[in-house]
Amino acid sequence: MTRHQLLLPLLALSLSALAAEAPPAKAPRPDPWQPIRRLLGAWEGEAKGEPGTGRAERTYAFALRDRFIQVTNKSIYPPREKKPQGETHEDLGFLSYDRAKKKLMLRQFHVEGFVNTYELERVSDDGRTVVFVTTAIENIAPGWRGRETYTFVSDDEFTEKFELAEPGQDFALYSEARFRRKN
Repeated sequence: MTRHQLLLPLLALSLSALAAEAPPAKAPRPDPWQPIRRLLGAWEGEAKGEPGTGRAERTYAFALRDRFIQVTNKSIYPPREKKPQGETHEDLGFLSYDRAKKKLMLRQFHVEGFVNTYELERVSDDGRTVVFVTTAIENIAPGWRGRETYTFVSDDEFTEKFELAEPGQDFALYSEARFRRKN
């Protein structure tokens, strides 16, 4: 055998050994926004519940170098017996990803002075239902809890249930809204 004929198998063996020792390719990091990414955009719809029946507008948009999703919400309820001048509810929220908890967080700042901090409790197996539960509510008596449940009817429609629980009580529906994507 010539020298070249001996070196070729050794070279092939060496290269295969190096390839076997190479670190595995890094798997892409999961998208932390995946459960709620389809909320991005502008929405309009109807809201009904304790404040009556009204119209709602909402936007979800990335903010601050895409580290947060900003939520802007406005619901207008016409006059009724309890509120003859009607009611306008506004809140500003931010969704974030807490790397330590490995959970999505939602913080809402309400015109009435409430500040709700939620964490993602669960996502249904089919990904259509996303539930956030409060970990803290500012400017309300201790022990109150809130729950937001988003159910995706399609990529262009979702419902949102907002439930409250008094101290020591179960959650009760406060309002429900149905949103459609604006064109």
